[in-house]
Amino acid sequence: MTDTANLALPLIEAGQAQKHVTHNEALRILDAAIQIAVRDRNRSAPPAAPSDGDRHIVGTGASGAWSGKDNAVATFQNNAWAFLQPRAGWCVWSIADEAMIVFDGTQWRDVRTLALDNLVRLGVNTSADSWNKLCAKSNAVLFAAIDPGSGGSGDVRLQLSKQNTGNTASVLFANNYSGRAEFGLAGDDDFRFKVSPDGATWIEALVIERSSGRLRFPVNGGPREVLSADRSYFVRPDGNDGNSGLVNNAAGAFRTVQRAIDVVWGSLDLARFNVTIQLAAGSYSGGVQVSGFLPGRGTVTIRGDTAAPGNVTLAVAGAHAIAVSHGAVLALAGLKLSTTGSGAGVAALTGGVVTLSGAMEFGAVAGPAHLHADSGGKIIAAVNYTISGAAAAHAAAINTGMVQVTGGTLTLAGTPAFTNFAAASLLGLVQISGVSFAGSGATGVRYRASGNGVVNCNGGGANYLPGNAAGTTATGGQYL
Repeated sequence: MTDTANLALPLIEAGQAQKHVTHNEALRILDAAIQIAVRDRNRSAPPAAPSDGDRHIVGTGASGAWSGKDNAVATFQNNAWAFLQPRAGWCVWSIADEAMIVFDGTQWRDVRTLALDNLVRLGVNTSADSWNKLCAKSNAVLFAAIDPGSGGSGDVRLQLSKQNTGNTASVLFANNYSGRAEFGLAGDDDFRFKVSPDGATWIEALVIERSSGRLRFPVNGGPREVLSADRSYFVRPDGNDGNSGLVNNAAGAFRTVQRAIDVVWGSLDLARFNVTIQLAAGSYSGGVQVSGFLPGRGTVTIRGDTAAPGNVTLAVAGAHAIAVSHGAVLALAGLKLSTTGSGAGVAALTGGVVTLSGAMEFGAVAGPAHLHADSGGKIIAAVNYTISGAAAAHAAAINTGMVQVTGGTLTLAGTPAFTNFAAASLLGLVQISGVSFAGSGATGVRYRASGNGVVNCNGGGANYLPGNAAGTTATGGQYL
């Protein structure tokens, strides 16, 4: 052997003359091969004015003094080019590329860094496990966008994707690994925020519905939903108060009118839109109570069947069929109202306002009147409706209450009996004018005005109102 196996360094033979020549040649090879840093890697012809010690990787198709030396390391020594034939695994730093390159036995290529694709798990400053496959222990974690100048968009987005709707994709905040707050898609596709005092019991504080964007606050109700369009709620005898009320079938409608009222008054801002509570044909037994101001300029109407109000009956025992108070405003249409034991058909109390906006029917009531206004309450009607049952009064106003019926045809079916058809006292006002009456079987006193109350028929005359006995006035009461 005259050369070494790897770098082909010349060996000094025994008894060799001029040993220094062989020794110096080996040193020159070592100088060229150890800690190799080449000027460049793709040059195919030698530079015009190389400096002593310059090294280059000879590119393909070499010419001139480099002809036939493709991929060799050319080194300029003693005004001549010498060549090192690389072996697989030789590493070289390319100054021009600012990169480490390696000879794979056939060609030079960039040194590959460790591939991080398809890792089973990864821990940064801690150990990952079979469940937490990516773990990091750090004072801070930063995700930064790639700027457009570096080929990015300038955006950065973190995505958590679950497999199915019933699974969870969320961010959990913990105290010593015990959960305290969580937000995300938990068990469905609505966005939820929840908190926990101990990591075991969770309280849902906020829900954003995925289909509507509406906010719900399960703990305290939160802000009202502001309507952006008219809305209908449905009530049916086969409904359920656990339903949404928004679909007109047994699986979607409410069972009681009161549930619909509670939803509207408890959660809506009408803005400028209207709400209709549509009742299906049938009989309903629960009284309806509406109280308080409802935000917005729209109207709320309880509607039955305006072509045949008797198809939708509200028959209540021991209470007003419909009571509206404390600034609440409500419209009624297409209903038949009756009570037993006590209670008016419609009661407008302490500033409540009721408008009859469509045909109605009033059956027998056990309370003060079919239409009863008290303490600033107001009932307004200018539509056709029917009286088919008896009452102490058809229209009664007390304590500055007002009942105003100013138009339409009032049909008296059968022989309804009244103590007083119209009764006003204590500054109450009953105004019935411009009305056509059909049927003549009503019995009782036509009117009674007392305690500075007024019954105003706009000059209709003493016999204008139904009944079979003359009206009376007392203690400042007036009939006009």
